[in-house]
Amino acid sequence: MSEKSPDRPTELRTGLRRRHMTMLAIGGAVGAGLFVGSGSVIRTAGPAAILSYAAAGALVLFVLRALGEMVVARPVAGSLAEYARMALGPWAGFTIGWLYWYLYVILVGAEAVAGAAILASWIDLPQWLLAAALLVLMTGVNLVSVRSFGEFEFWFASIKVAAIAVFLVLGVLYVLGLWPDSPGGLHTLTAHGGLVPNGVTSVFSAIVAVMFAFGGTEIVTIAAAESAEPGRAVARATGNVLWRVGLFYVFSIFLVVSILPWNDAKVLTSPFVSALDRLDVPAAGTVMQAVILTAVLSVLNSAIYVSSRMLYVLTRDGDAPAGLTKLTSRGVPVRAILLGTVAAWGAVVASYVSPDQVFKFLMNSIGTVLAFVYLAILLSELRLRRRLERDDPSSLTYRMWLYPYLPWLCVLALAAVLVSMAFMREQRSQLIASLVSLAVVAAIYPLRRRFGSRPPVAAPPLTRSR
Repeated sequence: MSEKSPDRPTELRTGLRRRHMTMLAIGGAVGAGLFVGSGSVIRTAGPAAILSYAAAGALVLFVLRALGEMVVARPVAGSLAEYARMALGPWAGFTIGWLYWYLYVILVGAEAVAGAAILASWIDLPQWLLAAALLVLMTGVNLVSVRSFGEFEFWFASIKVAAIAVFLVLGVLYVLGLWPDSPGGLHTLTAHGGLVPNGVTSVFSAIVAVMFAFGGTEIVTIAAAESAEPGRAVARATGNVLWRVGLFYVFSIFLVVSILPWNDAKVLTSPFVSALDRLDVPAAGTVMQAVILTAVLSVLNSAIYVSSRMLYVLTRDGDAPAGLTKLTSRGVPVRAILLGTVAAWGAVVASYVSPDQVFKFLMNSIGTVLAFVYLAILLSELRLRRRLERDDPSSLTYRMWLYPYLPWLCVLALAAVLVSMAFMREQRSQLIASLVSLAVVAAIYPLRRRFGSRPPVAAPPLTRSR
């Protein structure tokens, strides 16, 4: 069939339904970082990790509100890069688009490796083979249709939410003294050095790690272009971030540190499993391993989707080879998906060939990319908001709070996070490696501008499409 066949679509299809978008938004806020990574945050800040999660969650909420304003006004595929292009110029769209693609390609490889490590405890096969099987499986899901992606993500997110809901119920019963052999009360919060045992600075140190645990909440805005009601879906999803962060992160961490002493060695390995063990829940470890595997597969599924859509947008704007725009009869950018999967294989191979050097550098190189993306979102909103108020004020039906003061405050907060990382020995390598990634991508843009087959795409006018 030729490229111009009338049976082949030229635009992404709107196959995501309201329930897909709802669970995609919820699932994006809950990953393996909550179930496992929260242990290191608790060991850093003690019970005050609750404050770290609340502060970081508020910052992410404000960033998503700014992004939601732009998506509702101008829904477009690959929104992160497109808004940077509209507001800051073609170089910003190119840089943010490729950085974001790189972030999720590395995540595809990393999550495949993490999932294989879990499966290896149940299936007697080489981990590289299990990683390959997971990559093939989730790539296949994305190749079928966007609705297939949404359906899998719906059920993955449902399992994660159900697991946390059960944990919250059991934790509340334990704290209230209604669970068998439960002492009740909140004495564990202050019995081991107080609420802030490691000092106030530890709370801010933990915020750096916590902020990146919320990565993925922005995926719903990228998927909006393939939903039937993009504006309404994004407004609902981003508006509900507050209670999701408060319930799933802040309250669940509150229960963990209320059940377990923060300095218990088990907290560092798996805080949720250790808390359930304290409650004598049968097979808690096995059940939680299954839930963590679900979270890993959810991130893997979403990462393949996001990387392909971002590459599709870069291709459409002339920042990537034109051949990658080819869509299947179901409106799936098959070549963009396959290229991302092939690139992810580099990370998988590195994890087994050179885990302490190449793979470690790859993981560090995406450590603060999300902060760069958040900065681009806020700066784009600050500029586009002025243009929309002048040219099309009726489109601003979903607005950022306290404009322009709150966006600028968030910019300063993100800058403070990046600066503080330079003074933290455990975070410094991530900052340096991520700055190298940013510098490499930025350095490529002049080459793209000079030798690209198409000139850079300028920011389109802010006129509402009919």
